[in-house]
Amino acid sequence: MPTPFPGMDPYLEKAHRWSNIHTRLIVALADELAAKIRPRYYVSVEERAYLLQSDEMDKLMRPDVGIVRERAPVYEAVLPETAVTAPPETFPAVRPITITIPRLEEVRERFLEVRLVENGRLVTAIEILSPANKQTGKERQLYAEKRQAVLESETHLVEIDLLRAGKPPEFIPTSQLSHCYILVSRVEQRPSATLIPFAIQQPIPAFRLPLLPGDDEPEVNLGQILHALYDRAGFDLRIDYKQAPDPPFAEKDTTWIDALLKSAGLR
Repeated sequence: MPTPFPGMDPYLEKAHRWSNIHTRLIVALADELAAKIRPRYYVSVEERAYLLQSDEMDKLMRPDVGIVRERAPVYEAVLPETAVTAPPETFPAVRPITITIPRLEEVRERFLEVRLVENGRLVTAIEILSPANKQTGKERQLYAEKRQAVLESETHLVEIDLLRAGKPPEFIPTSQLSHCYILVSRVEQRPSATLIPFAIQQPIPAFRLPLLPGDDEPEVNLGQILHALYDRAGFDLRIDYKQAPDPPFAEKDTTWIDALLKSAGLR
């Protein structure tokens, strides 16, 4: 059964299912692109691994940046007020206490690289954002640094944001914000880039994959890839469309969603 939404299905953003969708969408996109750009290029599915504390995992669906570390605090001895002048035998007895040691969890996330077959040169980096990229704090900062490193290189960048939660990059004008966006930054056009904002009421726009000058650039129909994945993976069996999407929408969007789902017989 296909998704009832014309483009991005906001119910896919749910915390417990996005990490699975992210991984499968990356692989599906890689398979789609590989057939279109061979034999000059190949698509590599790369993986990052990070360690996060369990409390950080609770805040994020699937973080993709950073090893969380705290600066060691400076401790002072906690002694009775009379400790300076009192003899040693008046010190309180040593008592063991129970503490909790933070548990580190490994997080893995995939991204795509388009490379030349002849020499392995990295031509295009493709990122599908995760919640950690849009949260405030160290995780967001590290991803921003990674993005900036690509922008200062001779590598094209395609950044895809299908998530409404979190904060988009500061360089995107507030007046142009929508539910989702696709950013295409071509080396030869920097510092300019193409921003393609779109709402859940719209199909996910297709875009051209940036390659080296003179090469045919295939059209990437991300919406078609996502919808095929939704149907193939049976996500309709896991989603309760009678519930409100998370995070919530503005009133006008909520009204539209309700009408859409009722017309599809899902409410």
